[in-house]
Amino acid sequence: MRAAVSRARGSDEFTNQQGFDRAVAALVRAIPIPAEAVEWFSDKDLTSPSKWTWKKTARNPAVLAIGIALIVIAGVFVFNFVGRLNDFPGSGTARKLLTIAGSTRSVLLDPVTGDAGTLSDLFFLKHGLEHYDVPAEFADFQTIGCRVFEDDESQRIAQIWVAEKRMQFFLFPAERDAKTGAALQFSGWRYVHQEGWVGAVTERNGVCFMAALRGPEKDLMPYLATAKQ
Repeated sequence: MRAAVSRARGSDEFTNQQGFDRAVAALVRAIPIPAEAVEWFSDKDLTSPSKWTWKKTARNPAVLAIGIALIVIAGVFVFNFVGRLNDFPGSGTARKLLTIAGSTRSVLLDPVTGDAGTLSDLFFLKHGLEHYDVPAEFADFQTIGCRVFEDDESQRIAQIWVAEKRMQFFLFPAERDAKTGAALQFSGWRYVHQEGWVGAVTERNGVCFMAALRGPEKDLMPYLATAKQ
């Protein structure tokens, strides 16, 4: 910048610009300051530190915005933490399958009519899937269709659609220990939720079964009442 000023010094354009700047500065200094504005910039306020009380600080828009953002972040963290307290082996896969349940149309499944409990033989004979058995609580439900597909982790998933409340069943491999390869077992029924769907999951013989429907958890509870007795 010094080099540029040195080159421009002495030129008519530079001299005219300097004159213009001086004239503008003189004009600005000549503008009278309103009395109400003078109070804002008194010598006392300029020389002494401002006295900010905690109430005044709390009302500052920037402080309010930061506080709200921190509360939202903390709320999201707590919500996710509480939601993961009830996680179990295979809960991640179960949530993905609930998303699939919400996007599946019955035309994608092979039409099958009969009791859901009889499909274990079909899964074994046609697809070589062992222990893909529908629990007794849901074995008598009348089926609309079924299919076998692979998920994004190349796991073979069996999907069954039944007439009862348009409920869907999923059978998938249980999560396994990274070191030993043994299936991670858990007892009873566990609930998962995803995008308005609820699923009840249990594990038997290294295979997880999930009954899923769109709605609240209470809609699934009557079907599991016999299992808890």
